[in-house]
Amino acid sequence: MLYAILKPLVVVVMRLFFGLRSRGVEHIPREGPVLFVANHASVLDPPLIGGASPRKVGFLAKAELFEIPVFGGLIRRLGAQPLRREGADAGALRTALRVLKNGGALLVFPEGTRGEEGVLRPAKAGAGMLAVLGAARVVPVYVSGSGRAWPRGRRFPRPARVTVTFGPPLPVVAGGSANRKDDYEAVSRAMMAAIAGLRDSASSTDSRAISEPAIARDGRRAVGVGLGGARTSPKYIDGRNR
Repeated sequence: MLYAILKPLVVVVMRLFFGLRSRGVEHIPREGPVLFVANHASVLDPPLIGGASPRKVGFLAKAELFEIPVFGGLIRRLGAQPLRREGADAGALRTALRVLKNGGALLVFPEGTRGEEGVLRPAKAGAGMLAVLGAARVVPVYVSGSGRAWPRGRRFPRPARVTVTFGPPLPVVAGGSANRKDDYEAVSRAMMAAIAGLRDSASSTDSRAISEPAIARDGRRAVGVGLGGARTSPKYIDGRNR
């Protein structure tokens, strides 16, 4: 109930303050279990993705956030589940799988923690494990601009254009290795590769939109300004994750 009440308000704020745009919403299955896997550059990412998605989205958040008075209770009521990042969190895994088994939509960040805008880091095996055990459709997501709007270490957010891009569901293939962890890591790497593809596609689209000459009202051509691409972690230059 609280989610349904607050979502329209949050979307209005996101559009006014961050110019929130969404792409590829048609790729999101309207029913059945869905695992959203996204890059992570800002604390804004969960509400941005939730606001852009037509489905209610639950998510895993670091356990420390639930210890904050009022805020912890609020995010729990909005569908957040605590995740302890020190070692394997069996309780969080069971809770996440329950969401998927019940046909819900869950958001996870394969990288595990926030990084810099445009930089993708190696994925943790946990995201791949959820995809395999949860038997869910896996939808890659790339959030552009959230790291500029509210980067790590900054006290308050600032205006910046944000775009959330959803990609086609991924085929999850596991079982090719004798070691389950290797299978989970392989699936997680495939997730990051799909997210990287969305990033590169979004960057190219934005670059064309900015650099192509615009026609002014008086018929003269305006001067276009190019947009630089995002940086890539060296570990992804040759396709390796380790």
